[in-house]
This record gives sequence, C-alpha cells and structure tokens, in this order.
Amino acid sequence: MRTLKFLLIASVAATGFVLALTNGSVEISTAQVLSTLAGSTELDETRRQILENIRLPRTIVAVLVGVNLSLSGAILQAVMKNPLADPHIIGISSGAGLFGIFVLTVFDDAGAFMTPAAFVGAMLAAALIYLLAWKDGIRPIRVILAGVAVSAFLGAGISALLIFAGDKVHGALLWMVGGLSARSWQHVWILLPYSIAGTILTLLVARHLNVLQLGDEVATGLGLRVNLVRSLLTAVAALLAASAVCVAGLLGFVGLIVPHTARLILGSDYRLLLPGAALLGAATVTISDTAARTLFAPAELPVGILTALLGAPFFLYLLRREL
Repeated sequence: MRTLKFLLIASVAATGFVLALTNGSVEISTAQVLSTLAGSTELDETRRQILENIRLPRTIVAVLVGVNLSLSGAILQAVMKNPLADPHIIGISSGAGLFGIFVLTVFDDAGAFMTPAAFVGAMLAAALIYLLAWKDGIRPIRVILAGVAVSAFLGAGISALLIFAGDKVHGALLWMVGGLSARSWQHVWILLPYSIAGTILTLLVARHLNVLQLGDEVATGLGLRVNLVRSLLTAVAALLAASAVCVAGLLGFVGLIVPHTARLILGSDYRLLLPGAALLGAATVTISDTAARTLFAPAELPVGILTALLGAPFFLYLLRREL
C-alpha cells in the first residue's frame, strides 16, 4: 500500500512538472513538450525558445526549491522535536535572508557569494535558536518562541539593510516575498550542486532520524552520538534552506506543510518519508508557481504569497492541536 501511495505522489509531481511547462501566455501542448524534451525540432522557434529558455529552467528551479525546503523542514521537525518547525517560521530562513540581502546590496555580482553567505547566516540562526530553546532538553514550545524572537530580530536587520539599499530595494523586496520570476539556467546551476549534495546527505541519514524519534536516552543507548548527529543534521537542513532562499527568496511554509502531508500519507518511517516529502515538495512548488503566474494573467503573483495563504491557516491548525 505504501508503495502505491509513493507512486501516486510521484505521478502528482510529474503532472505538476508538465503543467508548469504547458501553461502560460503561450499554450504548448503536452505532446509538444514531451517531443521537444525528447529531442524533436518540430516545434516552431518562438515556442521552443519559450519552453527551453523560460519555462524549463524556471520549472527545474521550482522542483529543486520544493525539494530543498521540504527536506529541510522534515529534518528540523525531527531534530528539534517540534511538528511546527519550518525554516521560515523558526528563523533559519531569516538568517539566510539577512546575510543574502547583505551580499545582494553590497556586491554588484553576488551570485558566487550568495549561497555560502546565506548558509553561514542560516547556521548562526539555527545555533542561536537551539541555544535559546535549550533548558534541560528541547521542548517544542520553546523552539517556536525562540524562533519567533530570532526571526523578529533578524527581520529588523533585513529592514535596516533595505533602508540603505537605494536602487536595489525593489529587487530585494521581491526576493523577500519569495518568487520564481525570471529564473534562468544560471539559477539552476547555482542551486543544483547544493540540492544534490543536500538530498544525498539527507537520504543517507534517514536511519538516524528514525533513531532520534525514540528519544535521546534510547538513541544514546543504541550507540548514536546524539548531539553530534543533531548538529550535523541541522547543518544539512541549513544548507538546503539557504540554497533555496538564495534563488527563490523567503518562500515560506513549504517546509511546514509538505512533511506533515507526507507523514499522513506514508507514515513516520523517514526512509520513505524523506523521498516522499521531496517529491511532494516539488509538486507543491511547481503547481503553486503555475497557479501564481496564470490565475491573474497577464499579472504575475509571487509564489510566496500563494504559499503563505495556504500555509498560515495550516500553521494555526497545528498550533491549536499541539497546544
């Protein structure tokens, strides 16, 4: 049954990918998309350029961002023992955003520095949240309160930077909302190495995440070096979140909604949950981005607004249920 459910999630992800390529101001049929991806040159030059240089890289970026944020959220929820944990909510994305905005406003060509700088910011934010939330162990409510406080502090820093950003404010504000407009092959190549490395590392540590769910004492008794593993997993989550933030901006709630949905469908075994969350995250972002750019055409809505509209009620529901 789980295999069937996993295949269903994979088919939804594939459908979202195709829908993103076929829908837009210029209609391209599914058959034309598939034949062009297979190497056919029958499609006219205008549509081929739109498909290959506009929609395809944007859709690949959407897939990678969805995978990264979903895996990051799943890891954080396990490591911090908090079902409300999400890179955006608890402030890790804000840490990445602060350092990213700094690089964006200081350097003219920030592409090479964005992800490393954002990773440093995300790791510092994660460490600060962990230290503030630790008191004879980690409790979910303390993580959320510490995350909200850190996020507010870092948000003030971002606002201060924007005041001095001058003519770069508009681009920085769009980046803060979270969107995939004008994403190109350059963004794919920036994001791809971090996505591959982070995904492989995440899948390799799925067994450790299962052990962590048994509690620190049991995990230690089974030979797991809990603090070391927790630190390494947090670093992987920060890397995934930071790389997504660098390309898509502060795209919220994907890391919250998707792991919970995958858990409801596939269960709590992280060996199956993690790949399921990755596929479901790819489907969520690609379908949301397609809706955001087509529902109000010719105007385009940043996808971050749509994910916030979907995610905020879900967060409140989880908050009421946990408290």
